[in-house]
Amino acid sequence: MLDHAQRDLLDKVRHGVLTTLKRDGTPQMSIVGFAYDDQDRLIRISVTDSRAKTRNLRRDPRASLLVTPPSMRGYVVLEGTAELTPVARQPDDATVDELVDLYRTIAGEHPDWAEFRQAMVDERRLVLRIAVSHTYGWLA
Repeated sequence: MLDHAQRDLLDKVRHGVLTTLKRDGTPQMSIVGFAYDDQDRLIRISVTDSRAKTRNLRRDPRASLLVTPPSMRGYVVLEGTAELTPVARQPDDATVDELVDLYRTIAGEHPDWAEFRQAMVDERRLVLRIAVSHTYGWLA
């Protein structure tokens, strides 16, 4: 589905533009950090419960992620169906464990994991998972 150059881009770039659909069908876009697992064809993104993108995906799970190289010469779009984990409720729950794993994948080690875990609960974070069903794009 993805060629070598596209997979390489997704391994190196950790930010993209997530597109969801508003109630009236118009696109709503957000810049997000993401991790892509090529083997499972799965995108993971940390989101908060109160954001428009989360509300949009609860209503309509279709989502797209646009990723470009720093040169902006080319792009890859990954489309699929979203699934949302439960909202983080306790610093040691499964959602927070997945948020820790996601952070490590995107940014490496955090200086204070206890603080991070509590922040995930306080911010009412959850993980957006997009099962990729279609890709397209070109790279220069």
